[in-house]
Formats: sequence, structure tokens, C-alpha cells
Amino acid sequence: MSRRSAMRLFGALGAALGAAGCAPTVPTGAMVRRAAPEAEVAALAGADRPGSAARIDALLDQLTLDEKTTLLHGGQDPAPLGQAGYAPGVPRLGIPPLRFADGPAGVRVAQPATALPAPVMLASAFDPALAREYGRVIGREGRALGQDVVLSPMVNLIRTPYAGRNFETFSEDPRLTADLVAEVVRGIQDEGLIATVKHFALNNQEQGRDTVDVVAAEQCLHETELRGFEAAVAAGAGAVMAAYNKVNGTYACENKALLDELLRGRWGFDGWVMSDWDATHSTVASINAGLDMEMPGGTHFGGPLQEAVHGGSVPENAVDLAVRRVLTTMDRFGLLAARPAARPARDATGGARVARKAATAGAVLLRNEHDTLPLTGAAARSIAVIGPTGQVPFVSGGGSAHVVPEKAPAPLTAIKQRAGHGATVRYALGEDLYGRPLPPKLLTPAAGLDDRSVAAGSGWSHEGEFRLAADDEWTLIVHYTGKRPGVRLDGEELFPVREGVAEYFAGGLLAAAPDGLTVRRRTLALKAGTHRLAVTAEGGDRGQRFRLRHTTKATRAADLAEAVRTAKAARSVVLFAYEDATEGSDRTSLGLPGGQEALIEAVAAVNPRTAVVLNTSSGTTMPWLSRTGAVLQMYYPGQEGAGATADILFGDVDPGGRLTQTFPADEHTTPVAGDPLRYPGVGGRQEYTEGVHVGHRWYDAQRVAPLFPFGHGLSYTTWEYEKLTVRPERGGLRVEFTVRNTGRRKGTEVAQVYVGPSPDLKLDQPVRALAGYRRLTLAPGEAQRVTLDVDVRALSCWDPEEHAWVLGSGRREVFAGRSSRELPLRAKAVVRSR
Repeated sequence: MSRRSAMRLFGALGAALGAAGCAPTVPTGAMVRRAAPEAEVAALAGADRPGSAARIDALLDQLTLDEKTTLLHGGQDPAPLGQAGYAPGVPRLGIPPLRFADGPAGVRVAQPATALPAPVMLASAFDPALAREYGRVIGREGRALGQDVVLSPMVNLIRTPYAGRNFETFSEDPRLTADLVAEVVRGIQDEGLIATVKHFALNNQEQGRDTVDVVAAEQCLHETELRGFEAAVAAGAGAVMAAYNKVNGTYACENKALLDELLRGRWGFDGWVMSDWDATHSTVASINAGLDMEMPGGTHFGGPLQEAVHGGSVPENAVDLAVRRVLTTMDRFGLLAARPAARPARDATGGARVARKAATAGAVLLRNEHDTLPLTGAAARSIAVIGPTGQVPFVSGGGSAHVVPEKAPAPLTAIKQRAGHGATVRYALGEDLYGRPLPPKLLTPAAGLDDRSVAAGSGWSHEGEFRLAADDEWTLIVHYTGKRPGVRLDGEELFPVREGVAEYFAGGLLAAAPDGLTVRRRTLALKAGTHRLAVTAEGGDRGQRFRLRHTTKATRAADLAEAVRTAKAARSVVLFAYEDATEGSDRTSLGLPGGQEALIEAVAAVNPRTAVVLNTSSGTTMPWLSRTGAVLQMYYPGQEGAGATADILFGDVDPGGRLTQTFPADEHTTPVAGDPLRYPGVGGRQEYTEGVHVGHRWYDAQRVAPLFPFGHGLSYTTWEYEKLTVRPERGGLRVEFTVRNTGRRKGTEVAQVYVGPSPDLKLDQPVRALAGYRRLTLAPGEAQRVTLDVDVRALSCWDPEEHAWVLGSGRREVFAGRSSRELPLRAKAVVRSR
């Protein structure tokens, strides 16, 4: 029996039990659906078995055209819960509305929710079972918080380290991505929430995402980007989100080759396809291509769709088909049942437990010289903690993946608690993110700008002059609770309204002050002389607070000097560094922003036992690397990141995370460097000319040495690989080898298997492709025999002439080891044509 058939059977059994009087009670605060009028419910009698075509047919027969189109686009929620979208239902027929929440790293609504580690950190654990647990937290919380659909997971590959949403997705590797995405989908839907895989397809950057035409050859598509989507469909995903961009000349939301021929025709997807928010460009072309739902409104699928049906350009059966897909999926998840299952209570404790587990498991130790880590003995009794994200926890990245939890302790607090009362832990800011108050007598006439309140319905303004004795670099930072105040310097508005999502998505760290006020900043080179500053603010309906702060060369120098003094006085340094990525914009540099590189250099110069903890989104260049003792990659670790970081720093847990993306040595040696047609595109067109050589495959093909390779991650113990054997098994290969913990500590290892190209295929092939992996935890001296089956798909290539997967027969080389560049074992075996 297929998984979907089993789900439908269980759904039918659940409905039968409900009819027998065993339906769960609805808890206080749960969303209660108004029952359909008795006559209409009676008309559906005999066709109310969940998953039955007869039930959907009966509903379709009674829906008017207006009601049908209502089900195919978003609308205004009469009782919003702070979610991303809402689709009205048809109350007279018992069809409920749908609420859609963002959710790659937790459910994003008005109420607090569990802020999980970023998906890229989850992926670093190389643990599909953990991915399932992660998905189940999202699924349960989504249901508990009144949602029906979650816009998660994000499946797009990490193709360029500059992409602003790399933290929201999993990996540069198609195999690893496919494995983990499938389990996250299963986990979400285990709890009764509909998962939406996104963004279909090739939405691998933020720059120009609304309009760029992404051109990719058939083999490249199938062997790289599409693998994760295919796996999600096979896992039973209920919905797919079509992307903003064009794919091979046609917008994704009206791309019949993608939505109809591939997604439904080849893969057998039976859920519904929604647009990304405001990504629909047409009515006729979109619905005829297979787009079922326009979000978040009805610009194209509201009145215009009805007019297209009346005018004959869209047959009504095309509308019926889209409605059928939506209703069938709703029915599959029990949303059309006469007595739907009660929503669960939120399990905050369970969510926190999984968040801590994922953050610890995904921590990647990139460097560790002279046993800088773990902190033990004298090194653990005298610690300097430096950096703004040591004191202000960096929980989530910016944009639709940003989740606000009930609480998130600071790393400084966790380190102090773990170090204990006998230890000395001192803190230095290092870099000021939120600014100092302007000097009281800076302006003439003077005005207090550090904590100004403006009453509801009123306004406030002030204009004054100040004089600089010498050229300086200032960062002006405005904090506010209502409408953003106007700040004009020498006649220029410093904080104008930005276009599109960039106005709303300004980062996960920098966009808000620790006390919750919204923050915007602007750095300016100011000349010596007189400057004029004008500030205006409106109270709006509720009134507001605002403050204007700044940093200067002098304040930055003072922060740096304090950090150096603090580091010099300590036995060990833990320096937190950040990079704040967000939806809506790509990174402009792979280096750390602000003065952080100079901060690391200065601190490490006076204390070589400096461990740098990176709260960053993706590959980072590290010109300062050789001066440090250790580097720990923690990405955006969620609400439990502080405790997880302390677990690793003090050696309570072995760092078992491994890189799911290659870190380049510099900005000139990435898969897109020097070729603007690859990234960000030229004249609105982008070409994936790297073909199948995405991520680590490109580094191998070009023989380029990365800073840290795919799969890299150090342990606090040592490992040995031995006794590799490879033999044909069930059409693929069975790989066996032994992994031994040769150190004195319990440790976690991720054993990886790669396979070389087929000599019999004339298609482009990677030098090595990831074919399998196994996460192991072994005691000191313990050995384990690892068995991994390399399946037929891992040994196959997509043939664009056959439009199909073809097995790569012949003598294949198999590699086993710790990363894509540390593979001590190799053997060969013959793969025979089937």
C-alpha cells in the first residue's frame, strides 16, 4: 500500500471513529468551523469519506463560479493571526478558509513560536531522522497556532554564496538536499499541517528574483535543482509554491513544462500549486499552465478569471480542475471532515528540546589549533566574551524565515552559567550595532533625541546645526515604534522608503534593537564643518517612541580598545562575529561586515587562544583565519543557540556538524566568480553554464582549493577509516568500511561516500558525487562497520536525448572518508547494465 493510500485509509478510519462518538474535543481557543446548513450537508451524505472523488464531485456540483474562483486566490482575513496569507472558504458548503504561515525555521505568526535553527544548520547534522523531528515541531506548532498550510521547506540549492536566503535552505548538494527535504515534509505532515515546497524552480538568488530569466539545460535541471523537489513530491507534499523568476524564458507561475508536464505528468504530484506572493503575471496563461492558486490576493484569479471563463478564453473545467486539486488536498488532511480533528496544544518544551538538539548537532568546528577548544582547566576559568552577538542572541535570519520566540538567552549568559561561580567571564562589546546617544549639546538649538515620545495624533519636529572639527565617518541609527521618523542631513533623507520587500525585511539581527524597537541605519562620510540635521516624527493612531543614535570613528576605536584590553586579561577568548542575511537582498561581500575583521585581528594578536563563533548565513572569507585558535560555525542557531554554543565550547557535546556548502578561499574562486552571466545575470538573463557541477563538484572539476570543503568539520577526537569493500548489490553498489574512534573522547563523525564517473556514459559527469553518508557516535576506541547502499539513482545521469535517467555502467570508483577532499579509502567495482 502506498503512503498516500495509507494516509487516506487512516483518515477514513478517523472519520468513522468520529462518527461513532470518539471525536476529540476542541480545546479552548482552538479555531471552530461553523457547520454547513443541514440541508446542504445532507446533500453530501454518502460522499463524505475523506479522500473520495465522490465527495469532491458533490462539492464541485454545488459551487458557483464565483465560489470556485474564491477558492483559488487569497483574500483579507477577518480574524488575522499574523500569518502570511489567507484563502477564503465557502461556509455554506462547510469548506473552511485556509491560513498560510511562513515557516522554514519555525512558524511565523503574531504569537511567539519555537525559533528553530536555520535549515542550513539542521542540514549540517547530516541526519534525516533529526530532519523529521524538526518538521514535526513545525507541523504541530502550525496546527496549534491556527494554521493550515506552512510555506516550508525551501528546497532551492545553494548555488552562490552571495544568495541572501542560503540560510533558509539546506545545501549545495542535490542528494543531501533531497534526503533532508523529504523528511522535513514528512515531519510537518505527520502532524496534519500541509507542507509547501518552494520555490519551484531555480530561485537561487534574491537579486532580480522577480524578473530574471534563468536558463538551465535539461541535464543540469534534473541532476541538480530538481532533485529536492522530486523528493518532496515523493514524500507526499501537499502543495508546491511556484517561484517569481522565469525558467527558460517563461515565468514559473505560467510554465506548463514545469507545472504540468514535469510536476504532475512525470512525478505524479496530486496536490495544488500556489504562486509566490505577487508572483502571478497572468490569468489565462497561468491557469492553463497548471497554477491553481494566486497569492496573496485575486488580481488575476479573482474577477479576471471569472471574466475569462465567461469570455471563453478559459474553459470552466480548467477552473474545476484547480478547485479539485485544492479540495482534494484539504480532504486528505481532514479539513473537509464534518468533525475535524481538534488542534493540539503547543508543546513549547518539546519544541525547545528539538531546537537545542538541532543547534548542537549542526555546529561545525572549522578550525581548532593547539587544543583551543574545548574550554577546560585554566582555559575555562578565565574567559573574555567579545562581540555584539555574544550579548544579543542572533536567533533567526531576516525575512519570511524570521521567528520571534518567547525567550532566547544570550550566549554570554549561557557561558557564565556553564563556566560556574569559580570562573571569571568578562564581556566587551567590540562593535556597537545600535549606537550611542548623540551628545546633549551637539545640536544648536539643542534637543533630546535619545528617548522621544510622540503622542497619538500629534507630530514632532526639530531642526538644528552641528559642527565637526575634522572629517569623520558616522553611522546614524534611528530606533522607532511607529511610522519611521524622517531624518534629513544636509537636505538628504537618510531613511527613505525602500522598494518591495527590502522595506520590510532588513535582517534578523540589525532590524530591531534588543528592546524591540525597529532599527534602520546609514553610514556616511562627513566633512569637517557645519551640518544641518532635521528630524520629524508622527504619533499616528497609537503614539510612538523613537531615538536617534550614532557611532563615530572615535566610538569605534574605543570599542576596539576595550575589546583588546579584555582579551589580553583573559586566558581564553570567545569572539562572536555576525553577518545578517535576509530575504529581499543578496550579500554584497563574503567578508564579515563592519569592523569585525579588524576586531578579530586585534584581539587574536594579543590572545592567540581566540575562538571565533560565526553567526553567519553562508560561506565566509576569512583573511584573519591563521591568527585564530579556533573557528566554530553556528549559523543562525535559533532560540536555544546560546546553550548549544556553550555545549560545544566546553566540550559537553562533540561538534558533529559538517559543512553542507563549500567555503571559498576568496571572492575570486567561487563557481560564479568572474562570470556575470552566471550571477547575477546580464540584461535580465542568467545562465547555469556550470551544468551539473554545482558546489563542491565545481571545485573538483576546476581543481580549485577551497578554504573549507563540502563535508568538512572537525571533532574533539580522532578518526580512522579502514577496510573498504565494494560489491554490486540490487542493481547498485554495497559499500562497507570501518570507522574507528582513535581518540580519548566520545565523538560524532559523519562518514561520507562519493562515487566517480561512469566510463560508459558520454554525458557530462561530476568528478565525484555524494552517494551516501552515515552519522555515527562512538566511544573512545570503539569501531563500527558501516554499510551504505549506493542506489541506482546515485549511479545514473539524466540523458537529455532520452529525456530519462540512464544508468552509468562500467568500472566505477568509490571513495569513503570525512569530507569531499579528505577521502582516504577508495575502491572500484563494476556496475552492469540492467
